[in-house]
Amino acid sequence: MADDALAGAVTAFLAHLRDERGLSPATVRHYGRDVEAFAHHAREADLPAWGRVTEADVRAFIAARHRRGLGGRSLARMLSALRTFFAYLMREGLVANNPATGVPAPRAPRRLPETLDVDETARLLDGNDDDTLARRDRAIFELVYSSGLRLAEVAALDVADVAGDPETLRVEGKGAKTRIVPVGRRARTAVQAWLAVRGSLSPAGEPALFVSRRGRRLAHRSIQQRLRVMARQQGLDRPVHPHMLRHAFATHLLESSGDLRAVQELLGHASLATTQVYTHLDFQHLAEVYDRAHPRARRKRD
Repeated sequence: MADDALAGAVTAFLAHLRDERGLSPATVRHYGRDVEAFAHHAREADLPAWGRVTEADVRAFIAARHRRGLGGRSLARMLSALRTFFAYLMREGLVANNPATGVPAPRAPRRLPETLDVDETARLLDGNDDDTLARRDRAIFELVYSSGLRLAEVAALDVADVAGDPETLRVEGKGAKTRIVPVGRRARTAVQAWLAVRGSLSPAGEPALFVSRRGRRLAHRSIQQRLRVMARQQGLDRPVHPHMLRHAFATHLLESSGDLRAVQELLGHASLATTQVYTHLDFQHLAEVYDRAHPRARRKRD
């Protein structure tokens, strides 16, 4: 394929993205980089014309990038750029079909979520709560761990949600889906301790359960920052974020019960496949125990 045909089509495509679709400069730059990579491949493979590019050509390009170490997410982004590019060429009458439409990206390996073990969780939550903000923070993170709450879910709680020291809590999760979750004894105790002093920060009529120094609903970022500080104070040697407590809830519950369906319901996952990542965490734990304990697994000492 001639260089001028390659360059002309790519230049016109990027102008279309910028001027007609109004995409940001960064997005146009990313599309341009991905399409230019394919154009370079077309030159190297001596493809005759854009209209003669086949699905097999696109597959060969993606396979080559995969062999060079490009990950699944990057390849998926690259395929998205190619589909958009060939859709533009179809609109302009330069090609008859879109050869990138049926090409799947290699599946990216699922990253296991970071979590805390039982001892780390206990160390984190068993700190002092001898001032108002410490009581508030203790209540927040006891609830997250006790009930497997998301950051947005705990931040959205109102005082009315915990009226009467309930043993269950109704929360609204992703997609406005409501679920009922249990509230453990320690979490209930921590919430009641916070409610006893909440009035010193919160003005009358404020519905939010957890409020800032100014008496307003506590922001997500503030909750994240408070947990990082709390983890450092308790001697944890790595960054801790609220979702790690939700992961700890799921992992510890699954280790004890083995009931994946129950964990799915408690987490509010729409698909069991989402919850199954915790079976990998559980297996990792069992494998570590096996390696330490089984006579045929232990390494010989030097």
